[in-house]
Amino acid sequence: MAGPSEEVALLRLAVRRGLAGAGVPPGTPLLVACSGGADSMALAAAVAVLRDRWPVHAAVVDHGLQDGSARQAAETAELLTGMGLVAEVHQVTVAGGGGTEAAARRARYAALRAARPSENSPVLLGHTLDDQAETVLLGLGRGSGARSIAGMRGWDPPWLRPLLAVRRATTRAVCVQLGLPIWDDPHNLEPRFTRVRLRTEVLPLLEDVLAGGVAEALARTAVQLREDGDALDGLAAAAYRDALVEGELEVKTLADYPASVRRRALRIWLLAQGVSDLTDAALRRADDLIGNWRGQGEITLPRGWVLYRRHGRLVLGNRLGGATVPPRVNEA
Repeated sequence: MAGPSEEVALLRLAVRRGLAGAGVPPGTPLLVACSGGADSMALAAAVAVLRDRWPVHAAVVDHGLQDGSARQAAETAELLTGMGLVAEVHQVTVAGGGGTEAAARRARYAALRAARPSENSPVLLGHTLDDQAETVLLGLGRGSGARSIAGMRGWDPPWLRPLLAVRRATTRAVCVQLGLPIWDDPHNLEPRFTRVRLRTEVLPLLEDVLAGGVAEALARTAVQLREDGDALDGLAAAAYRDALVEGELEVKTLADYPASVRRRALRIWLLAQGVSDLTDAALRRADDLIGNWRGQGEITLPRGWVLYRRHGRLVLGNRLGGATVPPRVNEA
C-alpha cells in the first residue's frame, strides 16, 4: 500500500515538529482552528492522524459577515467530525474599531482562546509561509518597527503555527490529494482589504520584478529579525531589573545601555505598570528623559498616564486614575 504523498508527509512532519518545539506532551488536548479554507483544512487533516496520541478538538468560528456563513460553518464542522475530531461551531459578533479585518481577528482569537478544552491546550493555526510574507510586508509598509516586521512566531502561547515554512500551494495540493472540499472565503478576493491587495497585487509584482523568491526572502527576514529581537529583549530585561528601584527606574543605570535596549526596558516597565497602546514615538519621547535630557517636563502617554524625571529616576503617574503627579523637579 502506497504511503502518503510528499506534500501530505511534509505537513504531517511540520505538525509533529511544531508540537515538539512547543513542548506539548502527548495526552494534551489540542484545538485546531478551521475555517474550511485550504490551509486550515490541510492542517486539520495532518493533525487528525495524531489523535491516538493527542485528543484533537476543532473550532469553526462563524463571524456572521456573509449570507450562508452559519451553513458553511456547520458543514465544515461536520466534515471535521468525519475526520475523527471533536468539532464545534462558535458564533461571534464582529464589532469595535480598527476596521472589519481587525475586529474580526479580535473576535476570532477571543473565541478560540475560550474554546480550548484545557488551559494547557495549544491552538493550532493554519498560517503559512505566504501569510508570514504578507505580515512582514505589511509591517514594513506601515513602519511598525522590528517587532512587527519579525512577523508571526511559530509558538506564541497558546497559538501554535506549525505551517510557517509551508507554502500555500502545498496546503491546497494536500486538500486535492485527500479529496477535501475547500471553501474559498469571498472576503479573500475583496480588494478593499489591505491583505488581499498585498496577496493579489503587490507580492506577485515583487516576485515578477525581483525574479522570484520574494515570499521566502521575507519569511527569512522575519526569522532573522526575531532572533535579533529576542537577543535585545534579553538585554532589555536585564537592564530593567538593574534599573528598577522601588517601582521607579534609575536613570543613571539605564543611561549605560544603548538606546534600542533602553526603549525595550522602558516598554517592559510601562506595560507592567498598566500602560497600553504604546507607540514607537511615545517610547522615543520617554527615552529622551534619559538619553536626551535637557530639563524637559513630563511627557504624556496614552490613557492619562504621564512620565517625568525626579531625583534621578523615572516616575509614572496617572491623572485619570486619581494619582497625583508632584511638581516637576528640574535636574542638572
